[in-house]
Amino acid sequence: MSDAVASLRVSRGPWATALRRLSRDKAAMACLAVFILIVIVSLLAPVYASWANTDPFRSTLDATIEVSGQQVPVMEASTEGLGLGYTPIGPTWELGNYFLGADNQGRDVMARLLYGGLNSLLIAGASTVITILLATVIGLAAGFFGGATDTILSRILDVLWAFPVYLLAISLSIVLIAHGLDLGLITLEAGSLWLPIFIIGIVYIPYIARPIRGQVLALRRSEFVLAAIGLGVPEHRILLRDILPNVSTTLIVFIPLMLAINMLTESALSFLSIGVQPPDASWGTIIQDGQGLLYTRPWVALAPGLAIALTVLVLNVLGDGLRDALDPRS
Repeated sequence: MSDAVASLRVSRGPWATALRRLSRDKAAMACLAVFILIVIVSLLAPVYASWANTDPFRSTLDATIEVSGQQVPVMEASTEGLGLGYTPIGPTWELGNYFLGADNQGRDVMARLLYGGLNSLLIAGASTVITILLATVIGLAAGFFGGATDTILSRILDVLWAFPVYLLAISLSIVLIAHGLDLGLITLEAGSLWLPIFIIGIVYIPYIARPIRGQVLALRRSEFVLAAIGLGVPEHRILLRDILPNVSTTLIVFIPLMLAINMLTESALSFLSIGVQPPDASWGTIIQDGQGLLYTRPWVALAPGLAIALTVLVLNVLGDGLRDALDPRS
């Protein structure tokens, strides 16, 4: 009994120490709080849309709203040049009443910003899970079993690595957005959110699998693993009990960094109209919607751009904090 308690204390010790280090990192903890706030606010998108009585996915070109006691059209007649066309209303700075104004379809930008954040976070999070899981399996198998397994998996990674990541993502997106994806048991429609999730999750696998493979190769030659092999311990048990816990810290550090990278990739694809498809919204699609309004209604594009910049910044700082906290040399 005492041996079991002692081993439990030893196993929990490094993680407890890492958590204490992380909690003392004020910058990382502040960024964690900001990221949690961003997630919560995005999750409240349906609540905000219902409270504001607006549909962020339906054009409202002929709608009017009350601002400072006066009825104002959402789409105002243009006063520039020949006076042709319409310009969406600018920010009212009144929550629930076109706080950030409208886009060129008369839709509430604030409501779309929240829904866009929800989709951007969903795609970044789900694609990160796919990348981490597949890269871990490939890295463990290639590094531990070696031989033909390592050769085949490494060559597949080399093929993916040979393509510039954005070029590969754009190429896959153009093909799959047009035709969808049919893998027999799994069928994804052309406008499904799972398409950008799948594409982004695949293109970054080599960037995680390679360092994991390198760590596993080093662990494979360590004394405790060689001793376990000599004692006849099953290979799957060695992988789960000896190898995986020793690479888990690297995987944890990768999570916030991959979230940030995947969010930027999704925004780029959506801005190019080959990511999230209408009527769904993401921060990238909202920036594209506001591209033609930069000189008249800049907040349509600025708001999602600032949201992306803030989210990526806090995730990178959080990733640095996790790396320092989990570094045994600290």
